[in-house]
Amino acid sequence: MKILSWNVRGLERPQTVLRLKNKLRAINPRILFLIETKLSAKKMELVRLKCGFEYGIDIRAMGFRGGLSLGWKGNSLVSLKSFSSFHVDVEVQDNDCGAKWRLTGFYGNPDERDRNASWNLLRQLSYDHNTPWVDAFDQNGQMLAFRTALEEWNPNDLGFIGRWFTWERGRIISTNIKERLDNRVTTLNWMELFPSYHVEHLNHSFSDHCPILLDTMGGRRNDHRSNAKSFRFEAKWCLESSFE
Repeated sequence: MKILSWNVRGLERPQTVLRLKNKLRAINPRILFLIETKLSAKKMELVRLKCGFEYGIDIRAMGFRGGLSLGWKGNSLVSLKSFSSFHVDVEVQDNDCGAKWRLTGFYGNPDERDRNASWNLLRQLSYDHNTPWVDAFDQNGQMLAFRTALEEWNPNDLGFIGRWFTWERGRIISTNIKERLDNRVTTLNWMELFPSYHVEHLNHSFSDHCPILLDTMGGRRNDHRSNAKSFRFEAKWCLESSFE
């Protein structure tokens, strides 16, 4: 199953929606999680339907900031557990593996004054991790705070293939900044359920964030050309002095 998450940085313009539709047509995900839509719930619902996701939940933006949308294909695929302005928590009935697992889309509060509330929310969500669980999050550069919030759970980073960063700003070399802001972490029992998974950082175009593709089957159904293992990047490598 393909799950695509993307900090789209606003869908106010029809041209942006058209580009999103074209991107989705090429990838064909079953589940779509969009961050920072900057739309009302009603407007985001219309965009989601235009993109081919009949079922979903759309959470309105707060003024000109935020806004989340989780869409899926198939009425019985997803059941909603909880949601807020900063998260959507669902259970996935996965017929590919014949099991249920949990998916949480999380967006760290961009307002520094309210970030502790975000981390407390994430901590509360992590208490319920008996079901195989994967968390797609944008932590707004607060990686240490994210890790601290989940220290009792000790999540596993899924790694990735593709470019090492997920966010880029500045076209001139002297002012260009790249960071890995969007991550996927999971419980060990989720990894055991999907041993052939892969996470890929896709090329970005109209957003300064990369789309993140999680394929639970690792492309096994569509690509039989190679049995080579995918390269995955571990964020902790950046702590090594010899990294560069």
